[in-house]
Amino acid sequence: MTKITAALVFCLFFALAPWQAAAVDDGGSLVMGTIGDATSMIPMITSDSASHEMSGLVYNGLLKYDKDLNLVGDLAQSWTVSPDGLTITFKLRQGVRWQDGKPYTAKDALFNWQFMVDPKTPTAYSGDYMKVTKAEALDDHTFRVRYDEPFAPGLASWTLSQMPRHLLEGKDVRASELNRHPMGTGPYEFVRWDPGARVVLRYFKDYFMGRAHISQVTYRVIPDMATMFLELKSGGLDWMGLTSLQYRRQTETAFFKKNFVKYRYLSSSYSYLGYNLKDPRFADKRVRQGLSYAINKQEIIKGVLLGLGRVCTGPIKPGTYWYNPKVLHFPYDPAKAKELLAQAGWKDRDGDGVLDKDGQPFEFTILTNQGNSYRANTGVIIQQRLAQIGVRVKLRTVEWAAFIKEFINKGRFEAVLLGWTMSPDPDQFDIWHSSKAKPGQLNFTYYKNPEVDRLLTEQRRIFDREKRRALIFKLQEILAEDQPYTFLYVADALPILAARIKGITPAPAGISYNFTDWWVPGALQHPALTR
Repeated sequence: MTKITAALVFCLFFALAPWQAAAVDDGGSLVMGTIGDATSMIPMITSDSASHEMSGLVYNGLLKYDKDLNLVGDLAQSWTVSPDGLTITFKLRQGVRWQDGKPYTAKDALFNWQFMVDPKTPTAYSGDYMKVTKAEALDDHTFRVRYDEPFAPGLASWTLSQMPRHLLEGKDVRASELNRHPMGTGPYEFVRWDPGARVVLRYFKDYFMGRAHISQVTYRVIPDMATMFLELKSGGLDWMGLTSLQYRRQTETAFFKKNFVKYRYLSSSYSYLGYNLKDPRFADKRVRQGLSYAINKQEIIKGVLLGLGRVCTGPIKPGTYWYNPKVLHFPYDPAKAKELLAQAGWKDRDGDGVLDKDGQPFEFTILTNQGNSYRANTGVIIQQRLAQIGVRVKLRTVEWAAFIKEFINKGRFEAVLLGWTMSPDPDQFDIWHSSKAKPGQLNFTYYKNPEVDRLLTEQRRIFDREKRRALIFKLQEILAEDQPYTFLYVADALPILAARIKGITPAPAGISYNFTDWWVPGALQHPALTR
C-alpha cells in the first residue's frame, strides 16, 4: 500500500460517522484445503503443522502474537515481569469458560505447566517449562511462575495452548479422548473429524472475546495440490495455499480475478534437506558441505517456485532482526563439491560414474511426504544435480501421518526433505540442542555440537536484545559451517481466498491473525454443514 493510499484509507475511516460504519454479518461457512491430516488434536504432543493448524482455533494461550508479531494478552489480561527478570505474574481474564461450561482458572494454567514437565507426557516442547522452578495459582485469576535464572524465551513460551485440567488430570494423555475430540476455550469448538477427509469446527457462542463472525470452518484433507486446485475452482474450497505455478499462471484469468483474491508475502517457514547424522556417510561435515555445493538452490527457486521465494541460509527468517546475512553461503559449485567429497574419501575408483568409499557406492534415499509438489519437484532437481557429481539418489514419498509416526519420530530415514516454521522468537533449543537428539524429539537428525549447545543455553539467559542477537548470529554461523541440513529456500506464502470473505488485512504476521474478524455478507454465505 502506498503512503497516499494509506492516508486516504485513514481519512475515509475517520470521516465516517459511527452510524455509517459498514455492517458485519454473522453466519455462513468457510472451507479450507490442507494436504495433511492431523495426527492428534493435543498440540503439545505433536510436531506436524496440520495438527497445530486444525486445533489452533479451539485453544488459547496465556499470550499470543498480534499482527506485528508483538506479544499481547490472550487468556491473560495482563502480566508483569519482576525487575530481576525471574518472575512473571499473569492476571487472567475473568468469566472465561471451557467449551463444556466449566470455568477456566489459574489452576488450569498451573496444570498445563505440570503437564509439560511431567516425564510421562510425550512432548518435544518440555524444555521451556523445565526452566520454571516454581509455579503457583495464587488465586483463581493469578498465575505466577519463577525461574532461577533469566530466561529470554519465557514470555513467548506462554503462547502454549491451554488444555482442560478437569479432562486430563491423572489420565494417560495417549488414551485421552482429547486426541480425537479437542475441547478448549477458543473461538471455535469441535464438531467432527473424519480421518483422512475433514475436520469441522463451529463457532463457540460463549467465547470470551465475542463470537467469531463465520459460523463454521471446515478443513478438507486433499493430499494432491492439483486436485485441491480443482476443488477451489469448482467451489468446493474457499481458501488454499497456491503452488507457484497456480499463482503465476493458472489464476491469471478473468474468472479468478472476479471470484478470488490472491496474497503474496515471504512465509515464516523454510525448506531443507536434512541428513541422518547417525549414518556414517553424513558424519563428516565435508560431505554435507559438498552436497550443499552440488545443489543449485537458485535453480530450485526458479524452476520449482517460479521465482517466488529466496535462498535460505539458516533457521532464522530473512530480513528480521535476528537474521545474520553474513554466514557462509553455498552457491552452486560442482567442482568444489567434488573436491570436498574427495577429501572425505569419496572418489570414483572404478570409473562407473558413482563415487565410492571402502568398496561402497555413495547412494542414499531422500524421504518426503506425499502431496507436496514443491518437495517432490525439489527432490527431482536434487537427484539430477547429485548424479552429476557421482552421488546416486532415490526418492520416496510417504503419506503424511505415517511419514511422521513411522519414519521421522523413529529416525528411520537416510535423508529427508522437510520444512520448519520459524517462530518470531529466535530460540532454536528444541531443534538443535544435543539433549533433543532422540526419538520423538525435534532434533531428529541427531545433530550434536558442544559450542551450539553452549550458545543455545546462553542465549536463553539474556534479555538484552543486542547481546542475545550476537549469540544468535554466532549460532547461525556455526550451523552454516556444519550444514546439518542443506538449507534450501524460504518460499513466498501464496494464499488465495474467495472474494466474498471480508475483513482480511495482511500484516507481518500474515493474514489469519484476525481470523475471528473475517465475515461474509449474508447474501453470499454458504450454509454450514450439519453434524
